[in-house]
Amino acid sequence: MGGGSAFKSQSWQMILVALLLMVGSFYAGTLFRQTAPNYVSQLSSSNYSYSGTSTFANKVELTYRRTPLVIPETGVDVCPLTFNEYIPCHNVSYIHTLRPNLDTSRREELERHCPPLENRLFCLVPPPKDYKIPIRWPTSRDYVWRSNVNHTHLAEVKGGQNWVHEKDQLWWFPGGGTHFKHGAPDYIQRLGNMITNDTGDLRTAGVVQVLDVGCGVSSFSAFLLPLGIQTMSFAPKDGHENQIQFSLERGIGAMISAIATKQLPYPTSSFEMVHCSRCRVDWHENDGILLKEVNRLLRSNGYFVYSAPPAYRKDKDFPIIWEKLVNLTSAMCWKLIAKRVQTAIWMKQEDPSCLQRISEQKLIDICDAADNLKSSWNTKLGNCIQVRGMQTDAPKLPSRPERLSIYSESLERIGISQEEFTSETVFWQDQVQHYWRLLNVNKTEIRNVMDMNAFCGGFAVALDSSPMWVMNIVPATMKNTLSAIYDRGLIGAFHDWCEPFSTYPRTYDLLHANHLFSHYKECGEGCLLEDILLEMDRMIRPQGFIIIRDEEAITSTIQDLAPKFLWEVELHLLDNIKKNRETVLICRKKFWAIV
Repeated sequence: MGGGSAFKSQSWQMILVALLLMVGSFYAGTLFRQTAPNYVSQLSSSNYSYSGTSTFANKVELTYRRTPLVIPETGVDVCPLTFNEYIPCHNVSYIHTLRPNLDTSRREELERHCPPLENRLFCLVPPPKDYKIPIRWPTSRDYVWRSNVNHTHLAEVKGGQNWVHEKDQLWWFPGGGTHFKHGAPDYIQRLGNMITNDTGDLRTAGVVQVLDVGCGVSSFSAFLLPLGIQTMSFAPKDGHENQIQFSLERGIGAMISAIATKQLPYPTSSFEMVHCSRCRVDWHENDGILLKEVNRLLRSNGYFVYSAPPAYRKDKDFPIIWEKLVNLTSAMCWKLIAKRVQTAIWMKQEDPSCLQRISEQKLIDICDAADNLKSSWNTKLGNCIQVRGMQTDAPKLPSRPERLSIYSESLERIGISQEEFTSETVFWQDQVQHYWRLLNVNKTEIRNVMDMNAFCGGFAVALDSSPMWVMNIVPATMKNTLSAIYDRGLIGAFHDWCEPFSTYPRTYDLLHANHLFSHYKECGEGCLLEDILLEMDRMIRPQGFIIIRDEEAITSTIQDLAPKFLWEVELHLLDNIKKNRETVLICRKKFWAIV
């Protein structure tokens, strides 16, 4: 009772301070930016009146991708307002047509399913009615505009667990969760106590990167940030709809994904901790195949944190499930190191002799020798344990910020030298300074950043001291440098830009595309320059920035096309990594609306 009362009191103090800050900042113009669009559709009713607005010529029309692709003279069509949350590869209507052929017992319907090209929309996704430019970080951790994520389901079913509450025009996130309704900070400290025998916290336990499975609204991730811990949060688009949209609106790194029949799009041995708090995953089913995917993702001596009823309840089938989990984890040579309150924690021990013994007893299969540097993209799960370290021990990595400078052994294995790595790091430190000069905005206006072709992560490292996070994307058709990016203490995912990304519309403030288009220029339909531009427009927030560097012929074409996507565009010249002048486009998405 005392903890709950203290949390309640602390929460109301936070509300009071935040509201006072909001009122003052509203008039000062430092917290809430422009809330009304600059451009509106030609369908505008006389009932609407916005001062200083113009109309745009683009037609509001439901348009599908056609071959050959032709952009209308009036500009790319605008999708009707009802498509304001369109996510092409997580389209419920399309997935419903596939269900007879999907393995629903393994929740395959929650994974990515991209429709054929002719079934994809080719129109600009509009913002919802009354959309406002998002509240700035760090206030956005606790408050976002209600109209930007206008869904009440989570507040109705999870309000009692302090996920999210409605406060007039705002959503308020108290920091709770199903297993930490009195706040994530106490829960996080308890996990640290369990791992360190009450002598430290998660940071002192060596945790730098966490994978949060079924993350809800990402309050767990939000309160790991003060510890310097980076979290890759994901959840499916399921009955807890819009949880990832809430996360990204708050300014917390997250993406739509599901652990079901395919490997997650993250490299092998990338996380010190995988966290599941009521994550709605049946780890004990299908011979523990999903636990084997966790084993692939965990680093040596990494932790699997499991906060769920089988860890503490003795009714229903929970004891049977717990026994299965104990047997499965023992067969993977994991060690149960703590069990307290409602949480159990296992450690992945890198013990080749144990695995060999268990394999000989036919309790588990060892995977065939696999290339850990192959991209984990569209790859079926294997019902076996990947063994690293039979010949060599896993490398010991330092904590942040030292880890940002680490030259990973994985780079050497794919032919990228330490000299090239260092050169890229220094290059982006210099270029980011130029970017800030060209963007001419306060750094607090940018929170969610995506590097669409991240290479070794140098761009993200150059931004590390700024109040933002970076989703580092390594195209699946390029060399796997994502393992090295994770070794630097950063986060990201594999992706193929011939397909749309697994995120909601309007979720990034800045997109960076360094020689991305030239990589895809010979890849054919679905990978055309216009297809990638359309996906960029879907992901970027109104008034968000897009920085494009590429071959002159490509940047020239994009410069001509940008106005048809309702982007402003400026051309600049900067040195490339070889000290030659290179065209850099600074694009900005206009704030437009259908009214």
